[in-house]
Amino acid sequence: MTDGQKKKLEQQLWAIANTLRGKMGADEFRDYILGFIFYKYLSERMHLYANRILSEGLDEGETAPDYATVKEDSINGMDIIAAVREASVEALGYFLKPGELFSDIARRGERGEFILGQLTRILANVERLTMGAASEEDFGHLFEDMDLTSTKLGRTEEAKNDLIAKVLVHLDAIDFRLDDADADILGDAYEYLIGQFASGAGKKAGEFYTPQEVSTILARIVTTGKTRLKSVYDPTCGSGSLLLRVAKEVNEVADFFGQEMNRTTYNLARMNMILHGVRYSRFDIRQEDTLEHPQHEGQLFEAIVANPPFSAKWSARPIFLQDDRFAPCGGWRRRPRRISPLCSTCWRIWTTTAPWRWCCRMEPCSGAGPKARSASSSSAKRTGWMR
Repeated sequence: MTDGQKKKLEQQLWAIANTLRGKMGADEFRDYILGFIFYKYLSERMHLYANRILSEGLDEGETAPDYATVKEDSINGMDIIAAVREASVEALGYFLKPGELFSDIARRGERGEFILGQLTRILANVERLTMGAASEEDFGHLFEDMDLTSTKLGRTEEAKNDLIAKVLVHLDAIDFRLDDADADILGDAYEYLIGQFASGAGKKAGEFYTPQEVSTILARIVTTGKTRLKSVYDPTCGSGSLLLRVAKEVNEVADFFGQEMNRTTYNLARMNMILHGVRYSRFDIRQEDTLEHPQHEGQLFEAIVANPPFSAKWSARPIFLQDDRFAPCGGWRRRPRRISPLCSTCWRIWTTTAPWRWCCRMEPCSGAGPKARSASSSSAKRTGWMR
C-alpha cells in the first residue's frame, strides 16, 4: 500500500468515526468505532482461516466451499462448523459462525433488518466461546464498553439500529487486505484512530496514548544494538502503542507484557495487540494499579518502557513504607507539612519534581551549612510549604 492509499484509508476511517460525532462524547464514540473495527478484523481473519482449513486435503479438481456460504442448519454444515470451531479456538483464540461474520451482519443492516439484538449476541459469544480456553483471559469482556442499548445512539430502537447499520455498511466497504502477509494496514489504521481520538481528548489523552514521536525515541533507546528481544514490559501500557512501537524497532519480540489501571484502556490494549497480529499466547496484559497491585512481580524482562501518568494521584498507604520496591530510596514518603533544610542539590530536585523528603545521600537530609539552610528556608516560605 502506498502512502497515498494509506492516507486515503485513514481519512475514510475518520469520516466513519464522525458518523457518531454529535451523538456522544469523543471518549464514548471512540469505544464504538474501535470496537466495530476490531469485530471486522476478527470476522475477516476467521473467514480467511476457515477457508484455508476447508481447502486442506482436497483431491485434484475439487473445490472447497466458501465458509461464508456454509449452511449452519444442514448436517454437512454442522460438521464443517464443528471442525472449524475446534481448530479456530486453538489457532486464533476465538470462533465465529458463518452467520456471525461482519459482512453478513452489515448486509442485513443495509437491507433494513433489525440487527442490534443479533449483534449483541455475537459480541457476547466471542467472549463466551473462549471460556476454558487458553485465550480466555485475552478475550474476556473485550466488548463491554459497547452498549448497543444506550440512548446516546438514538431515542428509539429503530434510530439506534439505523445508526449502527450505517457504520457497519461503511466499514464493510473498506478492504483491509488481511490476506497480504506483508501488510499491517488494519493495525496501522487502528493506531491512527487512537492517535486522532487522543489529539481530541486533550490532557486526558495521556491516559491511553503515547505520541508516536515520544514512543519512537523510547523504543530506540531500549533496542539499541539489538535485533531481537525475548520480552518487553510496560507497567503503564495504556492502549499498548509503546509496546508495539518497540516491536517495530527490532526484527522480533517474543513476548509482550503490560499492566493498565483503566478498564476501557485495558480493553483497547488487548484489541490493539490482536489487530497487529500478536498471537494471544504471546502477550500478557493485566488490569490493575501497578503501584498498589503489581501483576508481574518477580518477573524479569529484557526491555522495559513506560510513559507513566505523572498527574495521577498515588496513595501513600503505610504498607508502602515496608515495600521492597521503594526501600532502597528510603521508603515511600509524602511531602510533610514542615520540612527539614536540604542541601542545595536536593532542594533544586525538591522544588521541581520529587515528593519525597530523602536526600541524595540516601538518608534524611539535614542541610549543607548556613547558606544552604537559609536559602532552603526562605524558598520554602515563598512556596508556602512551611507554615
